[in-house]
Amino acid sequence: MIAVTGATGHIGNVLARELLARGEEVRTVIPPSEDTIPLEGLRVEMVEGDIRDVDSLTRAFKGADVVYHLAGIISILPGKSRLLHQVNVMGTRNVVQACLRSSVRRLVYTSSIHAFVEPPRVIDETTPIDPDKVIGEYARSKAQATLEVLKGIKNGLDAVMVFPSGVLGPYDFRPSEMGQLIVDFVRGKLKMYVDGAYNFVDVRDVAQGHILACEKGPAGEGYILSNARVTVRDLLSILEETTSIRAPSFKAPPWLAQFAARFTPLYCALTKTRPRVTTYSLYTLASNCLMSNEKARRQLGYSPRPIAESIEDSIKWFKEVGRL
Repeated sequence: MIAVTGATGHIGNVLARELLARGEEVRTVIPPSEDTIPLEGLRVEMVEGDIRDVDSLTRAFKGADVVYHLAGIISILPGKSRLLHQVNVMGTRNVVQACLRSSVRRLVYTSSIHAFVEPPRVIDETTPIDPDKVIGEYARSKAQATLEVLKGIKNGLDAVMVFPSGVLGPYDFRPSEMGQLIVDFVRGKLKMYVDGAYNFVDVRDVAQGHILACEKGPAGEGYILSNARVTVRDLLSILEETTSIRAPSFKAPPWLAQFAARFTPLYCALTKTRPRVTTYSLYTLASNCLMSNEKARRQLGYSPRPIAESIEDSIKWFKEVGRL
């Protein structure tokens, strides 16, 4: 039996689907009052568990051969450091302890490409992980959480780690930043864009990468699950070609984007909406997004699909579920 935390998230629900398609028995660990719509219709066992409560995790992991730990908080807004630490860092520490207590054979931990220190070269698995040298509260929490897994490995835990880049693709029930951008584009709500680029990868390839890491990765290894660097302009061109909807031509100058980003936290607090442009997201679009997945390709057989296919399938899925 395989246990999955964070199974209602984007990567998590796609991973659950892939495991079920392989004939695996899947137990999802669901926090109290969690919305389980992403798992609707899937033949998964649901047990209550909170990653901030090690005893509930120990019970949830009982009898599990493998645990995939994906639960966590992603935040591009400032002022979330305490919650990020409680969930991403302490939660991961609890998962490690619960795995050791429950005699789980293997843990697969979903870290993030942001856990790595950003070097002036291609990012690979030899790049340092140092919470004091990464940018942003989220990145710091993922770096700290990864160190918790490495401590567990030193204490005898069999674990592998994966480091996804920017994820997009179907089954995006709580639209991610990329998912919402696609929806806004198709609805004609995107009136301008900001310059920059990032490394995007299909959620289905990330789910497959998790399974490959579990099956083939030696204990203690980590694998970057990335695909290709895509500029914002290229992304809009793909959307335009796929939908025949004209992309916005106005590129917001850096000063305007930074000015708007300063007011994002207040605007989101007043309107109870999710942020679109923040100082951190602007930093990310301007940061080093040259990421090597060569190790995953060589050791695991990882092979991500073209981004244009991911965008096309995202649009199809949003239409199928009535979001477009």
